Amino acid sequence: MMAGAEIHAVFDVLAWLAAAAMAFFVARWRPLSFPVTAAARQSYYATLVVGSAIGAYLFGTLNLWASGMPGVARSIEGAIFGGVCAVEIWKRATGQPARTGARYAAPLAIGVAVGRIGCFLSGVEDFTYGLPSDLPWAHDFGDGVMRHPVQLYESLAMAAFLAVYLWKLARRDALWTLNGFYIAVGFYGAQRFVWEFIKPYGPIVGPFTVFHFLSAALVVYAAAMAWTGAPTGARATMNA
Repeated sequence: MMAGAEIHAVFDVLAWLAAAAMAFFVARWRPLSFPVTAAARQSYYATLVVGSAIGAYLFGTLNLWASGMPGVARSIEGAIFGGVCAVEIWKRATGQPARTGARYAAPLAIGVAVGRIGCFLSGVEDFTYGLPSDLPWAHDFGDGVMRHPVQLYESLAMAAFLAVYLWKLARRDALWTLNGFYIAVGFYGAQRFVWEFIKPYGPIVGPFTVFHFLSAALVVYAAAMAWTGAPTGARATMNA
């Protein structure tokens, strides 16, 4: 039987493959804008990868320490936050005014949905489970305690988002087509903020954990970007 770390590694690979397949599918079905010149793409992708890696390990480790546990950890939310910050810095440094995230909305959603299944199957050592619960669907992660399967909550939430997003693309919804990535990031941050209240992570201010603050920052960022990038008609509807 595979250990938790091995299961997690397998699902990490599956998440990347699912994200790549989804990106290919959407590109063939509904080509989305990616206004980065061929000459600039190498530095763009390098910035994205480095920023995501730094964010993943920085905030994953900070949360571990805040929870009174030694070691190094990584976090998908930290990776999203780090990647977003790095790309926004790159855009300003290179004078790139256009938005570059449209093609990443669906891959992000399916990547999280698949990856969190790996977290669920990895057991108690993964430290992504929820607080003890007596709900019918509570799960024993290996220590005899029935807990919220919060990884599956997140997986199902992002799968639901993906279904809505693809439906919006099928209808050629202008708001979702132009700002799908920001809507995905905002939705991710909002649902993650909720789940943080039923996780055993150590708070840093009041009841709020490291990831509460990251989630709030992602929601604010996404709302600002979606608002400023909304088509005129869509913005009027949003303001009604």
